[in-house]
Amino acid sequence: MPDPFGLTGAGGGVDEQVLAKIASAMFSALPGAVPSAVPDTDPEVGSALASAPTPGNSPPGLSSPPAVAGFGASPHLPDVPTLLAAPVPLAAPSTLPSADPDTVDLRLATPLASAPLSAPPALAGFGASAGVPDLPSPSTPVTGIAPAVPAPSSPTTGPGAPTPQLDVGSLAFADHSGLGLAGLDPAALLSPSAAPSGASPPAGRKGIGDLPVGNADSLYFLTGETVPTLSEIQPANPFETPAAPALPASVPVSEGLAGYDVRRYRADFPILSERVGGKPLIWLDNGATTQKPRAVIDRLSCFYEHENSNIHRAAHELAARSTDAYEGARETVRRFLGAESASSIVFTRGTTESINLVAQSWGRQNLKAGDAIILSQLEHHANIVPWVRLSQELGFEIRIAPVDDRGDIQLEEYARLLGGPVKFVGFTQVSNALGSVTPAKAMIELAHAAGAVVLLDGAQSVSHMPVNLELLDPDFFVFSGHKIYGPTGIGALYGRPELLESMPPWQGGGNMIEDVTFEHIRYHPAPMKFEAGTGNIADAVGLGAALDYVLDI
Repeated sequence: MPDPFGLTGAGGGVDEQVLAKIASAMFSALPGAVPSAVPDTDPEVGSALASAPTPGNSPPGLSSPPAVAGFGASPHLPDVPTLLAAPVPLAAPSTLPSADPDTVDLRLATPLASAPLSAPPALAGFGASAGVPDLPSPSTPVTGIAPAVPAPSSPTTGPGAPTPQLDVGSLAFADHSGLGLAGLDPAALLSPSAAPSGASPPAGRKGIGDLPVGNADSLYFLTGETVPTLSEIQPANPFETPAAPALPASVPVSEGLAGYDVRRYRADFPILSERVGGKPLIWLDNGATTQKPRAVIDRLSCFYEHENSNIHRAAHELAARSTDAYEGARETVRRFLGAESASSIVFTRGTTESINLVAQSWGRQNLKAGDAIILSQLEHHANIVPWVRLSQELGFEIRIAPVDDRGDIQLEEYARLLGGPVKFVGFTQVSNALGSVTPAKAMIELAHAAGAVVLLDGAQSVSHMPVNLELLDPDFFVFSGHKIYGPTGIGALYGRPELLESMPPWQGGGNMIEDVTFEHIRYHPAPMKFEAGTGNIADAVGLGAALDYVLDI
């Protein structure tokens, strides 16, 4: 077989010295590698020198390939045969790629020379353009991501020379004022090396680590001081909890909280040792979700280390431990709510799923065209959307109990709405938006007097006031674990036992059936008939630990 590349040695085998030279040249062309021999000046792309054959083992008629853009190699690889007779240029685009400004990831932007550039020819198979058009003039907005194209090597741009900088002042960026990013300095989004040497952020700018951020006052997540680097906020061991920030020697305590040791309870929450913006974390977003005490975190870890198994369906030791832990958490929820029986507690993913369960089981079974239900103006979406969707399907009426200028339910108007064919009332005990506390007991009594079934949303109340279902007497009560120091993705539905028994299952699957054939299905009684499939066992156990923590306090 002909050997146009000169790989065959005198003995007929492959010449290992030639292969070694090829390998050396390949590795010298990797990013960061310095070629062993680089001419003082590089010839212009396309010149006779660039295409002239080099001495050595190159076969007649073939030339060394030009440098691959971005690989840092010299345009010449001396004494190395090329595998391509000539580069295959691809058509250059007439304009820079365009993209929707809302989808541009500016983190990918790289410094470009501010002068017009011309790229080396593309190496076949790499998909590069044979040339790149000049950068647009300052008056031309750029709406896409500028492709990373290195300038040709020269005495001022070759190895060791300063990196050319992009004149970001010439670029126009989309207005992201809706995201709180109005007026963002594009220089802030470039890497630190893209900033001019010796430059520092203008007055008023903050930084994320060593990265300057322009006009940071418009960014809602920056708070006025320089944000520390990760090394400053992370312990040397990433699994080691940082020491809790020191508290004043004397913490004022109101008379009503005499004996309340704030230091003790702060120390129960590992995340309060975090630092945000260089300051100890202060968490005020409990309406959205609460942080988790060490007791909950440790209980979850213990479950996965010692008890993890499916429940209700095996005879081995771990199944017994897991089932006991899960049903123990159900009993804790019953005790916390003051419910009469643990069988009236159904584990769900949270308040939203609990309300959907009631709507799709009790509501679908009992509501029809001509009926009416009452919601209030204070409701979270979770207690609006399921009922609106069901009413669009079944045709019942939704009446809205109004609030006054203080955000309180207008009881007289609420009582007036109860007249007629009202079958159901659903309202929140505490508003997630206003903090309004509704007169729940009075509203429930009025609804029962009118013959309506009542669902009370306790998502925002369970962490702020004792809940006594025997006293309140709702037909359904719902809450989410993550609002009261428990894990996310777990919550509970309380249902009056006779109502739960009369309701059909909402979802079907394993765990909720006693026996099943293709001809007949026999369901478990409540609560299991509403817990189809493998439940969120570990987080139910974690919820029990959270409620035990609150009850202990």
